[in-house]
Amino acid sequence: MTSILDELKKGRWPSFVKELEKTGDERIVKYYEKCLKDKKPYFGHGGIVGVTGYEAGVIGRVAVGEAAKILPEFHLFRILPPAGYFYTTDVLRKICDWVDKWGCKLLNFHGATYNLQAFGIPRDKLDPAFEELAKIGFDLGGSGPDVRTAACCMGPALCEWALIDTLDIYTTLMKEYIFDIHRPRFPYKFKIKISGCPNDCTASGARSDLAVIGIWRDDIKIDEDALKKYKDEELEMVAKRCPSGAITYKNGKFEINNDACTRCMYCINVLHDALKPGDDRGASILIGARARGRYGAFLAWVLVPFMKLEPPYKELKELIDKILDWWDEHGNPKERVGETIYRIGFGKFLKDIGIEPKPQMVYRPRSNPFWKYF
Repeated sequence: MTSILDELKKGRWPSFVKELEKTGDERIVKYYEKCLKDKKPYFGHGGIVGVTGYEAGVIGRVAVGEAAKILPEFHLFRILPPAGYFYTTDVLRKICDWVDKWGCKLLNFHGATYNLQAFGIPRDKLDPAFEELAKIGFDLGGSGPDVRTAACCMGPALCEWALIDTLDIYTTLMKEYIFDIHRPRFPYKFKIKISGCPNDCTASGARSDLAVIGIWRDDIKIDEDALKKYKDEELEMVAKRCPSGAITYKNGKFEINNDACTRCMYCINVLHDALKPGDDRGASILIGARARGRYGAFLAWVLVPFMKLEPPYKELKELIDKILDWWDEHGNPKERVGETIYRIGFGKFLKDIGIEPKPQMVYRPRSNPFWKYF
């Protein structure tokens, strides 16, 4: 009888089972096949495992029951990646050699946590493996109730729409909060995601406790000559679909009411030859997103409508410090900062951290990412 794994190797598309077999570690393949046959995983949390001097960055995985005889432990290293996932080929080769030596030859480029992840490092090799990893120039990322590894888009390195230097902001914040990344002290995890423009390629508005999104606050720039090259149907469609109704197109005249514009970038994405973001650029700071929890799904809501972001980003770091201190004092265990704000009240939160209320902070009606309009 053909095994389940043999079935998964069939077909036109690449098979992850074949990739598991390439590691040469039969234990991984046997363990995975047992999980599929029994229809349940056998790995539980491995308890307190980690690198000496660190309290985060290593995810313990220990098998239970009969699976422990096949693959007793499969610990995971979360590795802090460079901003924008930019590696040199020389560094990639060093990382691959490192995981071949200490792990099971499996790397995750990259996890949903933004970390580079290495699998299968035994407990007794955690310290020497980390010492060698540090010599390559890498550190551990976040795990547990701490400041997690941040995420950023590739920003000005590859994207013409980048309104802030996401790469520099990421690097600065990771250096600033490296102690809080390695030593959990908060009620729960705190994720920071940085997007260069309102297109929000890191999905920070839905997935991060603190979202930094590039924005502009002056008028959208219009190239009238380029605008004439678009068809009437295209211009009418953009005007009709503008979320805030800020665009009108009548009698061949295309106009934008910038006071009503929410800077969603829909029109710029469609009419990219004719429309460009303004020159007065900075970031909107949003707070409180998460996919699930005791109060349901949250989209982030605006905390600071516009903040100029220039190195060394003193204003942004001061704001984050205030938020972390407030949450550390008021948050309950396993409660994300958005849930703490929801429980205590946004008004008190703003008062405690010293921010004046603004109309852009209105949370409703766009609060639930799973709500559909028909």
